[in-house]
Order: sequence, then C-alpha cells, then structure tokens
Amino acid sequence: MAKKKAFALRVNEDMLKAIEKWAADEFRSTNGQIEWMLMQTLKENNREPKKKED
Repeated sequence: MAKKKAFALRVNEDMLKAIEKWAADEFRSTNGQIEWMLMQTLKENNREPKKKED
C-alpha cells in the first residue's frame, strides 16, 4: 500500500457538512471520501499518480 502523508486542510463548514453526509451515505469515513473524490478527479483529468514497483 502507498505511504500516506498527513496534512492540514481548511474547508468551509458547509462544504465539510456536505462531504460528511456524502461519506455517511457511501459508508466511508470523511477522510476516505475526500481521498476518493480527489482520485476520481485525478482520473477524470488523466493525472493519476504513477504506480510504483515494489
């Protein structure tokens, strides 16, 4: 599994509430939902991270 790096993210309170609701609807954590949203956007824009060989 890829190494994960923590960082601070500031978001509007209403946006966070919407993401939390969406995450709950999808049975994901808020963090997991944000990661999923970011990956979907990367895929849609052909900017997926390159997979590293072990």
